Amino acid sequence: MGVLECQDLVEPGEMDRFMNTLLRARISRRVIAEQHLALTETFNSPWHFPDSMARTDLNADFVGEVFLRCNAKEVVERCGKLAQDLLRQSSGSDKIPDITIQGHREATFPYILSHLEYIVGELLRNSIQAVMEKYRDSAGVPPPIEVLICEAPQHVILRISDQGGGIPREILPYLWSFSKGPRTQARLKNLEQVPTMAATMQELTVSTDRKIADRETFRESSLASLSSRPPNLRLGMGLPMSRVYAEYWAGNLELHSLEGYGVDAFLQISKLGNKNEQVTTRAMIDAV
Repeated sequence: MGVLECQDLVEPGEMDRFMNTLLRARISRRVIAEQHLALTETFNSPWHFPDSMARTDLNADFVGEVFLRCNAKEVVERCGKLAQDLLRQSSGSDKIPDITIQGHREATFPYILSHLEYIVGELLRNSIQAVMEKYRDSAGVPPPIEVLICEAPQHVILRISDQGGGIPREILPYLWSFSKGPRTQARLKNLEQVPTMAATMQELTVSTDRKIADRETFRESSLASLSSRPPNLRLGMGLPMSRVYAEYWAGNLELHSLEGYGVDAFLQISKLGNKNEQVTTRAMIDAV
């Protein structure tokens, strides 16, 4: 049964709670399955055996799906370049805002790379698209997306700031909702196109370029096709999904919109190893 059919069977006030629970369950199953497969692959690697030579495997810094030296600056650069390339190819314009990174640029921590890349990628994609739309007819260079990295003993915080005009007033109350808002039906219908559009030549080109440029940390994941979807395929679920992924590992995601100016997104990442999975449903859903 698809998302559209499920929406018809659930009361509007309960749809977000239903989607939240469903998504957490799917994340848990995928984490277990992908971790098992990755650990099995590691166990069968030549360097794993006692009589092997020094490690030469490019994925030796992974423990299953957990990347031991995840660097926030490098993740922002990779996700930013992917988003910029996708938007450049889809729009045909070179007026793509730059991404500047400040703060604790050397912050390194263990984390599931695909989860972090999905969240950061969604936030950067939203910011870049907003800036491009606001400055579409401007003759000058669009203002950059500013990323500030702050590292503390237990977590890392990323602040992603843009000057894309902020979130429209009519959308703001439904920001974290899976099922409500003035654009719900159009967004849900777009979900039907995701599987058929996940292997276009445009996406394959970007994916191949990334594999070549980033051999050490690139690992195919279940989120890869969603992260590289065409920019015009808007689902309206990126932010609520990103918050669920952040909270799954005891993190958090908040947005502060300055109408007419821009948006500040605050992503708190709990360093894996000191937090447990958050598999229980949130006690309160913001949009209910």
